Amino acid sequence: LWEQRRLKKMASHSVLDDLKKTQILELLEQGKRVDGRALDEPRELTIEINAIPKANGSARVRLGDTETLCGVKIQPDRPFPDMGDKGIFMCTAELLPLSHSTVETGPPQAPVIELARVVDRGIRESHMIDVSELVIEKDKSVVGVFADVVVIDYDGNLFDACSYAATAALLTSKIPKWNWVDETPVLAEGEQTQLPISTIPVSVTMGKIGNHIIVDPNGDEWASMDARVTITTDSDGNICALQKGDSDGFTLEEMHQCGDISVKVGAKIREKLKEAQKAGQ
Repeated sequence: LWEQRRLKKMASHSVLDDLKKTQILELLEQGKRVDGRALDEPRELTIEINAIPKANGSARVRLGDTETLCGVKIQPDRPFPDMGDKGIFMCTAELLPLSHSTVETGPPQAPVIELARVVDRGIRESHMIDVSELVIEKDKSVVGVFADVVVIDYDGNLFDACSYAATAALLTSKIPKWNWVDETPVLAEGEQTQLPISTIPVSVTMGKIGNHIIVDPNGDEWASMDARVTITTDSDGNICALQKGDSDGFTLEEMHQCGDISVKVGAKIREKLKEAQKAGQ
């Protein structure tokens, strides 16, 4: 039933979407975008830390009119069987029905699953958190770090908005200390430190419309894309994760262009994340 309703909505919007894409393409041919930005310019980014007082760390991010919220939960957990000397990191994502008219309640659909995996992979593959320092007792108990991202308002490019929220929340998270007593982790009251952070990953999502590459597509641009790619870089400018989507492709030259853009734009976003980190210390 949910799928039938979704397809019906898609059919009713197809004509309007075609008209919007025509307008967007005409502007791109002139080197312009519907909201006046340059092709390689992301929307305004604001980061509010400690948005959830009861969480170990949290951040609310607004990227243009896209708004996301991330809360971090830190607790003792059993290590994975083959990783007894490393802590655990996991990231989840959820779209609230109030975020957009097309979002309905029910089990997570494929785009939401992809969203969570892209955000998780960017943080994990950058080795942002030194999980080797999150061990309470080797092979018995480790620290689990769980970042849960919720989309409050959707206007395109959830990959970056959710990634920035998760990264900012982790940068400002406080980790309690546990001692190993009588074969169980015991919380040491009052002792908290910052998470062991080794780098700051930044994802940059680019859309391809016609032959044009644009950074941080808004809602109308997102609906008009022929292809997209999300590239995550670390603090040294190294590419550590990449996700391509949609039916069209990129030429080798275009991929090189996207890589260069991700490094340049990522460096600017990283400075804003550093400011949030300082504010949370």
